Amino acid sequence: MLIALLVPLSLAILFFALVLLREAIARRLTPRLEAVALGAVVSFFDTLGIGSFAPTAAWIKFRKMVPDRLLPPTMLVGLTPPAMTESIIFLVLLGVMVDPVLLFGSAVAVLLGGLVGAPLVARARVWIVQLVVAIGLLLAAAAYAMTNLHLFPGGGTAAGLSPMLTVIAIAASFGFGVLLNFGVGNYAPTLVMLSLMGMDPRLCFPVMAAGAALMGAGAGARHIQLGTTDLRVVLGLAIGGIPAVFVAAFLVKSMPVEMLRWLVIVVVLYAAAVMLRASLLGRREHGAEPGTAALAE
Repeated sequence: MLIALLVPLSLAILFFALVLLREAIARRLTPRLEAVALGAVVSFFDTLGIGSFAPTAAWIKFRKMVPDRLLPPTMLVGLTPPAMTESIIFLVLLGVMVDPVLLFGSAVAVLLGGLVGAPLVARARVWIVQLVVAIGLLLAAAAYAMTNLHLFPGGGTAAGLSPMLTVIAIAASFGFGVLLNFGVGNYAPTLVMLSLMGMDPRLCFPVMAAGAALMGAGAGARHIQLGTTDLRVVLGLAIGGIPAVFVAAFLVKSMPVEMLRWLVIVVVLYAAAVMLRASLLGRREHGAEPGTAALAE
């Protein structure tokens, strides 16, 4: 079953890379250097377990690197190549220990959710996108705080779940895939859900990474075709993120990150407040404005 997941994942990576490179070459785009540095930092710490969506969204919002309507798709597409790298590493190292039905089912469910969610975020009004991102940032900040305060469920030692819990986990993964399009990462909710169900927290990583990689390939290619991303930022996040994953996984492996999480909480809360304010103002003033739109050259 692990090979059955690695094969389509490899094909998805190849497909995504061809779509991205073809678009970048056709438009003669170069990566934005700030995005390269950002991708390296967030992907490094993502591999160590912090998560990359919330700090990436916070920094992009703080620096006004892309319009709010383009933030979730840009972030999703740009962080997909590092997520793909993580998925291969975690699947090879830990995937063989995970119940194959749970692993394969959850990954496919996240992919299907991502495909359903891609056109939803493309059609959503700007203030709705801003609101969902703000809520996602607040939830991420709460997850970081709970982690530092040791309030997260400790998890168990199981490598799989009962049939009923497996079905629930797969169904929830579909919802996580939809939300990924809106910039709400699947790391924290998947970890909490599976830990509460008794899974070994270490074995949650291949489940999370495989789902994010498959979903990013499918929905990411769709976003590229729709023109709802800033491809210069996308290229930067990807180029910076991939080598950072290898460094974290094979050279650093672990490090104290509690203080860093507190710092990230402050930045994320600030970005959430700004995004929430923009959403409330946008709902009153520009309620009829279309959602994501192609980035002007």
